[in-house]
This record gives sequence, structure tokens and C-alpha cells, in this order.
Amino acid sequence: MIQDSIFDVAVVGAGPAGLAFVRSLAGSGLSVGLIERQDEASLRNPPFDGREIALTHHSIRLLKTMGVWARVPAEQISDLRQARVLDGGSPFALTFGTASAERLGVLIPNHLIRQALFEIVDKQAGVQLMAGRRVSACAIEAAAPRGRLTLDDGTTIRARLVVAADSRFSFLRDQLGVGAEIDRLGRSMMVCRMRHDQAHGHVATEWFDHGQTVALLPVADAEQRVSSVVLTLAAPAIAALMSLTPEAFAIEMERRLKGRLTGLELVGTRHAYPLAVTWSRRFAGEGFALIGDAAVGMHPVTAHGFNLGLKGQETLAKVVRSAPSGDIGAGRLLARYQHEHRMACWPLYQGTNVLVRLFTEEAPPARLARGIALRAGQATAPFKAVVKRMLTA
Repeated sequence: MIQDSIFDVAVVGAGPAGLAFVRSLAGSGLSVGLIERQDEASLRNPPFDGREIALTHHSIRLLKTMGVWARVPAEQISDLRQARVLDGGSPFALTFGTASAERLGVLIPNHLIRQALFEIVDKQAGVQLMAGRRVSACAIEAAAPRGRLTLDDGTTIRARLVVAADSRFSFLRDQLGVGAEIDRLGRSMMVCRMRHDQAHGHVATEWFDHGQTVALLPVADAEQRVSSVVLTLAAPAIAALMSLTPEAFAIEMERRLKGRLTGLELVGTRHAYPLAVTWSRRFAGEGFALIGDAAVGMHPVTAHGFNLGLKGQETLAKVVRSAPSGDIGAGRLLARYQHEHRMACWPLYQGTNVLVRLFTEEAPPARLARGIALRAGQATAPFKAVVKRMLTA
């Protein structure tokens, strides 16, 4: 008879939030089972996925504490010194920071953060990786250990605490009976790197144009002439762009950018992602917790999703490490994590959604309102200070 594998903590999902949480438990003495549907080779050497992650100062400190920061090549880290928000054809810009001031944060390719996290977790004592495996069923039972996971090969795993870190469309969340508000938006985001004539000056631009949203993010490059271009459109329009030849694509992107960047040339591959925002009605319960996108899936426009994922796992790890022996899955304990992380996420989640609605609505009253909002924001020092603190802290 095959016996169950028993762990203190079972983490489902080896994305950044899941890996960071496992790392945050280092030295705790807890045994951890890490289950991930991707194979080990993909985890060890993740491919470039187009996404550049804007890290706040707090996230940078966390990654340094974990020993992850030192594993990211310094030449791949791009300073972010200024951020601008533009609306339509107006030359006015709501601006945060200055090009010569202390950096607001940094931008690092997502796949390099994932690689660095995996490298350090791979060497961590007490962690067993189960790569290339899927969870087919999950339940929280009355008897300890509460969590019971069944994998696709019939293996059964028991754990005192089950942690879902398996994306905003979390299968584990459904299995645990946790409801979620999901808005699929009907739009897609395309990301790619492009070379251009103008130097980016370490300035990030968010441009809410009529019918499209464009973000231009500075990429680490000696001449400052490579940017990550993020374009949001209706899903069919993104699919059409993805099908163009590199030459035709460059021409089309120069047309869409309306002269903001010229001499465009595609560098590397294009990647498209359907947009959706999610809010889980619970972040924790008896014997389980949700972190990362499984808890809250943010719209990428304010670049808070990755940082909230790191913050959430940090909060959960502190709660777990403070638990009395054998009590890490207690509902009353995990309620502390839920309360603290929901308080951190809710204003940002709601504020981001309001911002997206305001700046993507095409009716004339909305266009007028956002022009007024940008100018009022630029003229209001306390508002700018609050937003800058949200971007950097």
C-alpha cells in the first residue's frame, strides 16, 4: 500500500509568489512540498516572456534579503527614474520623479526573477519539488493534517497548510470552494522589445490613447534605445498584430505610436496575454491560504501585481513562522494574514479598476474628466506624494 506524502506546507504553483513564499520559510524547520505543472527544465531555465517587472524599493529589499537579487545580472536591471501619464493627443503629462533624481524603482525581465528565485529555492533544505505534476483534487478535512491533495498520477499529499499560488484562474481556489469576482475585460496585452531612435532616459510612459493603451518601459541598454512596448487592444486586434511579419509590425507600431518613437525595429519575440482582473472573496480559511494572483489578480496598468504578490507571501510567511508548534493551518491564525493582506490590496485593486475605467472610456464626458484629473493631479503636491509612495514604497 502506497503511503501518503506528508508535509507541513504544500505550495501549489512555482511562479514568483509561490517560490518567494517557499524561500521566506527557509530556516523555519518546516517541510515544504512544491507542486508545479511545468517541468523542471522550464523552471530552471524559463524562456523570455516579454514582461518587464517594475519593482518597488520594498520588493527590492525583499529580494535582497532572500538572496535572489545577487543572482540577477546587473546589466539586465534598468533604473526607473521618471514616470509619465499621457491622455490622447494632449501634450500634457502627469509626471512623477525627475530623470536626474533618485530612482523610483527598477525594471527587470520577469524570466530572470523567476530563474533566480528557482535557483535559490532549489538548494533550500526541507523542500521537495514535484515538477510536471498537476493537482486533480483538493480538500480540507477535519482530521490533521487537514489538507489533502490528489495529483494527476494518483499520488496523495497531506499537509497542515495548503497554499494556492496557481494563477488568477486558480484551480485550487475552485477546489477549496472559494468564490472570486472575475472580469475578463475582453482585451489582450501584447508585449515586446523594440529598438528606436530616441534615448528613453529611464522614463516610463503610460499613454491612454483613444482606442488603445500604450506603455513604454525603459530596458537596460547602453545606448538607452531599447524599450519594452506594451499595447492593450481588443483581443482580435492583438491577434492580427501578432501575425504580422517583423517588418510590417514595426511599421504598424510606428503608426500607432504617432511619432513618439521612430526608427522602430522589433527585438526578439512578441507575446500576447488575455487581460483579466480577479478578487478572491477569501484569502484564507481553515488549513489553506491564497497568495499572488490566486488571491488578487491586478490589472497591469499600475504595475502593482508582482509587488503585491511579494508583499502577500511575506505577510503569510510571517504569520506562519509566528504560529505555535503544529498550529500553522489554524483558521484564527490565517485570519490575521487575510485581514492584513486584504487591507493592503483593496485600495489598490479598486483604485486601479477606477483608473482603467476612467482612462479607457471613450465618451466625451469621460475624455473631459480625465484631462481635468491629470491637471489637478499635477498641481496637487499631496496627491503626487501619495501616488509616488504607492509606486515606490
